[in-house]
Amino acid sequence: MDHSISHQKESLFKYLELHSLKSNYEDSLLLNSISYLQSCCGSSTVAIDNKIEQAMDLVKSHLMYAVREEVEVLKEQIKELIEKNSQLEHENNILKAAASPETLTLLSQPRQPPPPSSSS
Repeated sequence: MDHSISHQKESLFKYLELHSLKSNYEDSLLLNSISYLQSCCGSSTVAIDNKIEQAMDLVKSHLMYAVREEVEVLKEQIKELIEKNSQLEHENNILKAAASPETLTLLSQPRQPPPPSSSS
């Protein structure tokens, strides 16, 4: 039983003693009912808090697992893109070396956007 609940029960008994009500059956029954409800509510609240905490821990671990998986996928994609970029730069350098001066001049000009396609 929670320390504060036992303290409250003790305080109620002292109050009843002071008012000469402890021997009264109805007051005793009331006191026991109050004590029982307090202990139930206290333990129920603790149980609910524990369940919530467990659920939060479970959600956290699932999220962390999902994030780690996503990070691994993204790392792999970055690695592949870096390799592809490197390959394209290498090919670009070879093609520029073999290109005519006219072609290089065309490459140095700003790129023109493609004309809109008419789909009517």
